[in-house]
Amino acid sequence: MKVTDYIVEFLIEKGVTQAFGYPGGSAANLVDSFYKYKDKISAHVVYHEQAAAFAACGYAQTSGKPGVAYAIGGPGATNLITGIGHAYFDSIPLICLTGNVNTYESSKNMQVRQRAFQECEIVSVVEPLTKYSAYVEKAEDIRYYLEKAFYMAMEGRRGPVLLDLPMDVTRSDIEKESLRGYTPKTENHRDQSEKFTETLQALLGNAKYPCLILGNGIKRKELLPLVKRVVDHLGIPYMTSMISFDILGNHPLFFGFLGASGKRYANFIAAKSDLIISVGSRLDIRQVGVNREKFAPEANIIRVDIDEGELEYKLHESEYGFCMNAEDALHIMESMKLERDYSHWNSVCNTIREKLADFDMYPPNILMRDISRLVPENAVVTTDVGQNQVWTAQWFEIKNNQSVLFSGGMGAMGHALPAAIGAHFGSGGKIAVAICGDGGMQMNIQELQFIARDKLPVKIIVFNNNALGMIRHFQETYFEGRYYQTRPEGGFSSPSFSKIAEAYGIRAMEINSMEETGKCREMLSDDAPALIEIKISGNTYEYPKLKFGNPNQDQEPTMDRALFNELMNLK
Repeated sequence: MKVTDYIVEFLIEKGVTQAFGYPGGSAANLVDSFYKYKDKISAHVVYHEQAAAFAACGYAQTSGKPGVAYAIGGPGATNLITGIGHAYFDSIPLICLTGNVNTYESSKNMQVRQRAFQECEIVSVVEPLTKYSAYVEKAEDIRYYLEKAFYMAMEGRRGPVLLDLPMDVTRSDIEKESLRGYTPKTENHRDQSEKFTETLQALLGNAKYPCLILGNGIKRKELLPLVKRVVDHLGIPYMTSMISFDILGNHPLFFGFLGASGKRYANFIAAKSDLIISVGSRLDIRQVGVNREKFAPEANIIRVDIDEGELEYKLHESEYGFCMNAEDALHIMESMKLERDYSHWNSVCNTIREKLADFDMYPPNILMRDISRLVPENAVVTTDVGQNQVWTAQWFEIKNNQSVLFSGGMGAMGHALPAAIGAHFGSGGKIAVAICGDGGMQMNIQELQFIARDKLPVKIIVFNNNALGMIRHFQETYFEGRYYQTRPEGGFSSPSFSKIAEAYGIRAMEINSMEETGKCREMLSDDAPALIEIKISGNTYEYPKLKFGNPNQDQEPTMDRALFNELMNLK
């Protein structure tokens, strides 16, 4: 059989039902093979390869299967890189298949920049952003490379892989039965279950003010029932990283996400804790602040992470780090014998939340909250990067079976629209809602044609403040209000997105005030594409927001000191 037929059969056997990419000469054999198996796997043409990678990630995050993105060599392959970086930093399993020139045209081992049209050495380019990347030089090695790529994408801390496929290899015939396979190396990891159990039992037994921090490492749908059982069993407050704020929806023990732009009460609770149990969270600077040792200064810290490197980046020198699978740790926590009643501590946390309930109710925050109430249950939400992303994490009210996908570590503008496309397919056809700013919307605006072409129930909400709001705020704070390149007076401007949507054949609506938000309820809940442009006048801000060097709980706008001290002293 032909190599590309084997590749497509392999993906089907692994349960992959969708792929995203762009055709071209060096990918022609793969595209033709997708056609042969179109009853079992759908290959969707996008309008930019970056969108293919983002869509594949959205599919992976909602389906539990690896996402697949394909492209030609040269510019097609390099256009995938931003999406590859997104998958790498947010631990998303992504398989990228790139075409390349024939092996006999390759400039490998020659002192020339390029020998053939669109030739590019993509493997070394993406090496720092992939778990595994390889150039498949011989057709008879295809099984080995595919099996290794799939294993690397899904095993341990998940992430992206890339296989570069020369044209003469992709069109070659192979004997399927004679192909050599890949056998993973046996690694003897130290079993830390017993030590973790002992440490957790001892510290939890002595703690008066414990809390959980749940990170992106456990944001997998197969783990969520276990996570809920653990939270219910322990009965202690929990917070999350920003990109995992939707893990359990609106649970009564959830106190928001931590960090520079996190909920004020989340940061107060962490600061007052005497034990923090973190599972699957990197606890990076945006979560804990620049002065890491000042985060939760009175707390013992237990960290569980599958990546040894993350544990080496310590908060406190005396913390307890366990390199282990999150699922194993959660099962131990579920069976933990509890020696204390934490009802008083929970009451303190609820008091803090109630006293801060009316803080930070600025127009964009209220708009986000009101719009979220109109988004139907079961919908998948995606965001771009900028103020719209932070407003979503801060103020979107999660309902039953909703999930939210961010570009967290990479922080890529242009993520929301193609990720919503992939999430729609990966979730089995759910409504997908892409929340964008006017800057990020223009990064992959061409994918409106994909949505219109396939009549997808993707809803696009554009917060149009006619500015790059997050950077404009930065310029106001640190550069005396010189809004160069971020406001119309500095050279930045935005079009009418509703008119652009209509040109693509997509229904559109403009909202010009908070009182008008209810008008879009029907557009958000039916099965047709729609774009809702929310016009915001004046300067916008992401509040609350941490000023550099302050402790997490002392965010801007600055709180009244009497209330601040009252909350810090509350026991």
